[in-house]
Amino acid sequence: MPITKNALLRYQILDRCFSDRHHYYEIEDLVDKVNETFLDLYGTTVSLRQIRADITYMRDRVTYNAPIVAYQYDGRKCYYRYEDMNFSIFNNELSTEEVEKLRSTIDMLSRYRGIPSNAWLEEVISNLEYRFGVKANSENVVAFEQNEQLKGLEFLSDLIDAAIAHKPLMIHYRTYAGKEKDSVLHPYHIKQYNNRWFLFGLEETTHGNRIANRPLDRIVKFSLADVKFIPNTEVDFGTRFKDIVGVTIPDDSIKVEQVLLKFDKDRFPYVVSKPIHHSQTTIDEEQHLLQIEVRPNKELEALLLSFGPQVEILQPEWLRQQFAEKIQEYLKIYSTVQKDCTTEA
Repeated sequence: MPITKNALLRYQILDRCFSDRHHYYEIEDLVDKVNETFLDLYGTTVSLRQIRADITYMRDRVTYNAPIVAYQYDGRKCYYRYEDMNFSIFNNELSTEEVEKLRSTIDMLSRYRGIPSNAWLEEVISNLEYRFGVKANSENVVAFEQNEQLKGLEFLSDLIDAAIAHKPLMIHYRTYAGKEKDSVLHPYHIKQYNNRWFLFGLEETTHGNRIANRPLDRIVKFSLADVKFIPNTEVDFGTRFKDIVGVTIPDDSIKVEQVLLKFDKDRFPYVVSKPIHHSQTTIDEEQHLLQIEVRPNKELEALLLSFGPQVEILQPEWLRQQFAEKIQEYLKIYSTVQKDCTTEA
């Protein structure tokens, strides 16, 4: 859960108590110290259970990693104090340069606040802001492209957790044809491409198990499946996508090709500065020739078509012919529209 202002105030009060060399704060005393402030500010109190939970949270190495020790004294009594009396969860030992870098990082992370799938960022950002006393820049100087209306984003955090925890899922999804299906999927990998998220895993089918790709925007709902998790032993997702653009793995018959592209003078500098693929190389700068080594798939097709007449595929010949046929199909569509409009006129 994201850190609230009330929680941060409790941590601040407890932090002072744990650093106090002159008092022995038992658990009941800690509750009283917090409630003194909360009654004055809010007219409310906190429970003993809440303070115990706060101590556990502060001790967690992922949050503050606070060295809180329970010391026994006077028989069975117990007081709480930092083992290192110089410790504080609000210590800021950052240099000026580090503070500026941290502020920039928080500012960039803050651009993603408010999106359902990024609710976990609230806790990360709040920890950084209050632990180091660094706030994001109030000016909106950084923006990221994001589609908050994209379906399935609310599933992202839980799907990541399932993949990390090796929990099989029963996924109810809708195909592009509109048909709804159920399948058991063992989640292995989640990838983002072109502002969409994709879940990869081993899908159980009546014809055997296979690696499947489920776009999050096609998932209707999911739950934990009552089956034993099948570990990933066949796919290296670190290299699975290195020979393609996007996420679609083409048929095995399609091998890696040297795709030679000729751009016009206006588009060429743009593609040089923003490569189509990591394998991209400049063959002839004067002729505006670039080459990529990929297995052509539908994402590459969509990307090259988006350049319109600013790009020409020179090699391989089969891919050039495929695009020529696709362009002819478009011409037929627009020619028909023009003829229909002329007839009506």
